[in-house]
Amino acid sequence: MMIIRGRFCQKLNIMTNRKKVFVVGLDEFNLEKLNNLPGSGECEFLPAVYFSEMRGSEKVSLPELLNIAYKRIDQAGKIDAVVTYFDFPGSVLVPVIAEKYSLPGPSLKSVIKCEHKYWSRMIQQEAIPDNVPAFKAFDIYDDNAYDKIGFTPPYWIKPVKSYHSYLAYRITGPDQFKECIREVRQHIDSIIEPFTHLFREYGLSEEISGLEEKMFAEKEITGHQCTAEGYVTGSEIEVYGVVDTVRIAGRSSFSRYEYPSSLPRDVLDRISGLSKKVIAHTGLNNSAFNIEYFYNEESGRLMLLEINPRISQAHTDLFEKVHGRSHHQTMLNLALNRKPGRYDFKGDFNFAAHFMHRTFRPGVVLEVPREKEINKVKSRYPDLAIKINIKKGMHLKDMAPHHIDSYSWVLANIFLGGQSRQELIGKYHDVIDNLTIKIDHGKNDQG
Repeated sequence: MMIIRGRFCQKLNIMTNRKKVFVVGLDEFNLEKLNNLPGSGECEFLPAVYFSEMRGSEKVSLPELLNIAYKRIDQAGKIDAVVTYFDFPGSVLVPVIAEKYSLPGPSLKSVIKCEHKYWSRMIQQEAIPDNVPAFKAFDIYDDNAYDKIGFTPPYWIKPVKSYHSYLAYRITGPDQFKECIREVRQHIDSIIEPFTHLFREYGLSEEISGLEEKMFAEKEITGHQCTAEGYVTGSEIEVYGVVDTVRIAGRSSFSRYEYPSSLPRDVLDRISGLSKKVIAHTGLNNSAFNIEYFYNEESGRLMLLEINPRISQAHTDLFEKVHGRSHHQTMLNLALNRKPGRYDFKGDFNFAAHFMHRTFRPGVVLEVPREKEINKVKSRYPDLAIKINIKKGMHLKDMAPHHIDSYSWVLANIFLGGQSRQELIGKYHDVIDNLTIKIDHGKNDQG
């Protein structure tokens, strides 16, 4: 595993009298958000696992990551809290570590009930059956799987467990289905095996662990997509914000996350009610959560897409710009066994967005933004935060899985605030117009 040194490590607090908060997936971007929280001076944020250690390779070894975390915690001699803002494997490591060191946190079983996509669908169907699409598991090695699914395209196929839409495909017909299944067969075990380990090691549901099907199909749901951010502690379940997910026109990939939501108040209230009902049914406790929905304006129907037992780190900058503090605060307070607190509108902006600058064609990176370019555009927009995900000379096919969906590559993540939604869009286009990114799309083969 990579050992991170240099400027990033120098930013880690080393005060011994502070509360030791171990972070699963510690990275520079989120460390800055943590250090900007009110009262963060009482905490020492330490790596249980660095982000680069748990991401960047296709195969995940949970025992290896846990051993790394245990060694660091034991060497520190003290642990007051463990947190993560990332999905698998971060989200499943936290409850295991919390149980070992008798810390506040959710149970592993409740987290898996949310994260295991097929198990979660079964639970959702029990709790809110009118808000869940039809779904069916299938065997990827059954040559007649397409006919047995019984859905009329378009529909989606997904691994029973995945993240960042990896190996998820929108199916439009039998030929495309067969093509997608060939790709799934090559890579599915890298996602499924870590979950098989969890079920085997920790004695979780035999019904789910014995499931031979590795994929499931579900009817397509469409409309206005959004995400409810909330928390559960004791008998208290709260939704404190709803973020809109805006897709690129004519495509399934995301264009941006935008906050606050543009949905009417009555719809937001319904989202809150559904979220409380389904979270109670999972048994999740002492945890943040985010739940994705689609709202169909014509029918007025809300459909649940997925549940994640954590804050969405992709939304943290949005809360910081609008509320004056990121919702890392909720995550941290829960881990320290404190009340999460309210989110008043004390930020510098009325609106904020997290843009994902994408390309839909593979190729080789010829040029990336220079530091001088980035600093110049930051001088014009001091609120700008930007993460460049590419390096000169790399092939886009070699990017880390969390920067890729089934159809595109995220070249950069751009965070901006504005006093209106129109201002946000204008600032984003100005930023992109002044940053140099060149891809040779003709070089599609690595050889």
